[in-house]
Amino acid sequence: MVSNFNLCIERADNELYLARSIQLLSDNSKLKKEYFNLEDSMTFYSAVIAHAYYAIFYSAKAYLISKGINIPEQGQHQYVYYKFKKIIKTGELDKKLLNIYEDAKIKADSLLLIMEDEKEKRNTFTYKTLPQANKGPAEKSIENAQFFIVHIKAILAEK
Repeated sequence: MVSNFNLCIERADNELYLARSIQLLSDNSKLKKEYFNLEDSMTFYSAVIAHAYYAIFYSAKAYLISKGINIPEQGQHQYVYYKFKKIIKTGELDKKLLNIYEDAKIKADSLLLIMEDEKEKRNTFTYKTLPQANKGPAEKSIENAQFFIVHIKAILAEK
């Protein structure tokens, strides 16, 4: 049986791969036409944003699980966000990030900001705009998710 921790890490990776794949499909006219019989104007950037958010969510959840924090079944997104935020405010993550990335001077606050931005972006671009209008935000979401996951995995590898 796969542990919840491993499942979350795998889900984070899977969500990021899916976000990249959906972005590729949205950007590639040949793929759309030849393989999926879609109009060139069809895009799925809202889904890119949503899956990038989930990549961040699952990596943050994995971090919390690694700390022995039990995540409730109901209200997971809010719970993970607030627990993650609380840990960042203690300074615990900054120290580990600085140990791993002294030259980069990456702060844990930047991870929290990414998580906050992607959560809001998921709501805005999933429910309130046309998918075609979301290309720029979708690209930034993938960058943010990649950044977030790489740093969380580095912290977890140090344990």
